[in-house]
Order: sequence, then structure tokens, then C-alpha cells
Amino acid sequence: MASEKTVTRSSYGLGKHGVVNTATQHWNLGAEALYEATVRRGLGTVTKGGALACQTGKYTGRSPNDKFILEEPKTKESIWWGKVNRPISQDRFDRLHTMLSVYLQNRDLYIQDLYAGADPAHRIKVRVVSESPWHALFARNMFIRPPAEDLANFVPDATILHAPFMNAVPERDGTNSECFVLADLARKLVLIGGTQYAGEIKKSVFGMMNYILPEKGVLPMHCSANIGQQGDVAVFFGLSGTGKTTLSADGTRTLIGDDEHGWSDNGVFNFEGGCYAKVINLSQEAEPEIYATTRRFGTILENVVFDPFTREVDLFDGSLAENTRASYPIDFIPNVEPTGMGGLPKNIVMLTADAFGVLPPISELTPDQAMYHFLSGYTARVAGTERGVTEPQATFSTCFGAPFMPRHPTVYAKMLGEKMAKTGARCWLVNTGWSGGQYGVGKRMSIQYTRAMLRAAIEGKLASVARVQDPNFGLLVPENCPDVPNDVLQPKTTWSDGSAYDETARNLRGLFQDNFKQFETDVSDDIKKAGIYAA
Repeated sequence: MASEKTVTRSSYGLGKHGVVNTATQHWNLGAEALYEATVRRGLGTVTKGGALACQTGKYTGRSPNDKFILEEPKTKESIWWGKVNRPISQDRFDRLHTMLSVYLQNRDLYIQDLYAGADPAHRIKVRVVSESPWHALFARNMFIRPPAEDLANFVPDATILHAPFMNAVPERDGTNSECFVLADLARKLVLIGGTQYAGEIKKSVFGMMNYILPEKGVLPMHCSANIGQQGDVAVFFGLSGTGKTTLSADGTRTLIGDDEHGWSDNGVFNFEGGCYAKVINLSQEAEPEIYATTRRFGTILENVVFDPFTREVDLFDGSLAENTRASYPIDFIPNVEPTGMGGLPKNIVMLTADAFGVLPPISELTPDQAMYHFLSGYTARVAGTERGVTEPQATFSTCFGAPFMPRHPTVYAKMLGEKMAKTGARCWLVNTGWSGGQYGVGKRMSIQYTRAMLRAAIEGKLASVARVQDPNFGLLVPENCPDVPNDVLQPKTTWSDGSAYDETARNLRGLFQDNFKQFETDVSDDIKKAGIYAA
């Protein structure tokens, strides 16, 4: 007796999105079929070990100047308008929507119906419609795949129409370039065109969740999260390059997720079903779990160089992009929490890569300091990571994720403060950047030391250790830590020139003060005073 074929095509068709007269619709294909389509169309190459290498062309990262939010009555008053969230008019949005819908006619389309949010109480149903098979695989890797029985009657809450090979015309369409990323938060509709960088899909969904969840009392967070053997949950905030993905993938703890989470009254839950790890200069010795995914079928390697004959990938070659990435399902990492959920956090870790070399490698924050540093979202760029960057440059991205926060930062900061107060969670600032001098003089903090400090903090081994107050930032620095030399804990002692340290620290403190002026009218005096300290 023949088995009954599983129905993977939703009865809620593309016509509901204004997309009609398509050539062929490929619904919820698995990795094997999407690999075949990608290779057949010349959009990717299978590398040694089985990963799929794809290039994104001109755009090798997000394009923040090309992102717009529809200005319309239902959501207008709740958006944090400015450099991050730029408005686009209804007329221009509708015109590009129509053009994109027409463009998708007579094309092969790849549709993935997925979930964002592991907690059923707070998830949304997301549909990604793309002309590119490897971008469909990216969406399938990054979000949560519903059981097959849910696909036939899948009705999306949010939709992404993705046309990476369709270019806008700025003079005609009111965009800044040929690339456009447009969000209608009322209808939960995103239009993406003119860029092959897959991260735009992922971050568009994150931005949607960041708008939706605060009204439900859930704090959306740009963070990773893991669970200890005693059920204790830790969350890790941090911008790109600070070690968020690496440090949360700790073999002694169970990974919940590596990038985006919600904090509800019941606990923490992952938004995604995959990881999007930066892999430039990734080594097997330092990060074996992530390294292994770059040699595995199902992983997408973005802008990673490989030998055309042997197909061996070279993670140390940044000639295509510094921002090389690997996208893979989260279960490619061993020791993962299958539900994507955990309890209430006991520890909050804020990661920074201070290229000026003046912040302590670990310090505990008071609740007011935690709010200050959450709103600041500091790290530093170094030479080689971006064009024109030849010396350390301070970067402040509020809530450690400003480009993805549609609401005012104080909305998220207030929620963090309330949840910390309710749960008694402890907060740690960890500097994974430079020690013994700024970039070019000092050295990058040893990852072994960083791991030792984090484990000591999360396991409660620093609870009774005496603290020394940092004279520039008021941070509470432990005097000692297991498996870490005492002199490493005090940044000034690692510098050969103490006066140079003092001057650099004062300059960075000034940058913090200047950046925080934008929030001074929206926070309490205690929070304003918490970020700096003059002995």
C-alpha cells in the first residue's frame, strides 16, 4: 500500500500577497533540493565536507542607509524615528511593493513557511518568498521549521518578499541606492531587493519581533543564551566581534541560542532555529564546535574563499569580505537545548571588545550601571574591519542592537531594569578586547582567560571576592579570579606607560559621556551618574 504524500504547500497561496503568474513555486524544500537548485543556477559551490559556498556580491553586510519603515497612522507614534529608523511614505512603499510583485511574476520562487520564537505563546508565523534557492535555505536554517502537519494550513503573521536581483532606481523610487529594505510594521510585511546579503532576512524578522513583543511584556534581546547544569540561565549581549557566539557555545553549558531571544515572565526563549556565525580567522583549536559546521552539509558559507580545485575552505582569507559568515541549523552545535527555551536568567553578561585597552576584563555592574551600559552598547572597531578605519574607533549601539530596535531604546532599557529587579539577576561587563595597550600596541585578551572569568562569575565563584572600584568608570573589579593572573584583572597594571593609560581612559570616558547625552532627559539621575566615576 502506497504511503500518503505529505502536503507541504499551504492553502494560503502567494496570491494573498499579490504575487501571481509565477513560473514554478517550490514550497518548503529541504536542503538537498535547495543545494541542487543553487548549483544548477550557478549561485553556489559545494565545498569539501559539504558546506555550500555562496557570494553576495557588492553587499557583504547589512545596508543600514537603505532600510526604511513605512510611516503610517497605526505605528507612527511608537517608532523611534531618526538615523536608525527612517520613514518612507505610503506612496513610495506601495510603488515598490507593486514593482516587486510584478518582478516576481514568471519566475521560479522558493517559499519557506517558518516560525520565529520557540515559545508557542509568543511566536509568529513567518513566510519568506525568494527568487533565490540559497536564500530560502538560509531562512530554513535560521528560523524554526514547523512540523509537516502544520504546513498545509499555514497562514503567515509576517511576510518577507525577497528579490535580491531586482534593483531600485533611487531617482524614481526615493531610495538611497539600488538596495532597499522596507518594513510595514502594521501589516508585518518586509520588502527586500537589490542585495544578496542574507543577513537582511534574519534581521528584518528580528526587527519585527522587537516591535511586537514589548506590548506583550516580553523583552526582545540581541543576545545569546545558555543553561548550566543546575538549570541556571545566562544571557550574553554583545555587538559583532565581541565573542557573543563563541563564548555562549561553551561545552560545559547547554546552548539555547546564539543571537536573538525574548525574556518573558516564564523565562528566556530563542527566536531562531539556527546560527549565523562570523567565521573570519576561525580556528579549530579555539572554536571547535563552530569550526566543524564549516565542513558540514547544510551549512551556507557566505563570502568564504575556497580552493577551486580541492574545494578546501580558507577561513583566514578575507579577500571577498571581512564579514564572512556561516549559517547552519542550531542542532549542528553539540549540547543544544532542543526546545529553545530556558528559565529566568541569573546572570547577564555584556560583552565589549575595547580596542583602547582600558576597560577591565571583567567587572560587576550595579543595576544602575547595567542600565547605563545597556543604553550605551559600547565596543570599538579596529583597523581592517571596515574601510577607512586605521585606528581604534568607539562604537555605541544602544541596547547592543540599535539597527534592529524600532521603539525608543528606553522602552527596552526600562524592561531590562524591571526584569533584573524582579529576578535579582547579576550583571557583568566583560572586555574581550585589548590588554597592555590599545590596538597596535597591546594584545587581544586571551580567550582562555575570558572563559575562566566568565565561568567563575556565572558559577558564583566571584560572589565573595573583594572588589576594587575602577577610577574612571566606577566598575567593580574582582581582586582575583581562579585560573587568571591577578595583574590581568587590573588594566592599568598591564600597560608599560601608566600615564598613557590614564589619558586613554579619560578620553574613552569622555566618549561615553558625549554619547549618553541623547538619553539624559529620559533616565533617572542615578543612571546618568552610574556610567562614570572620578576618584
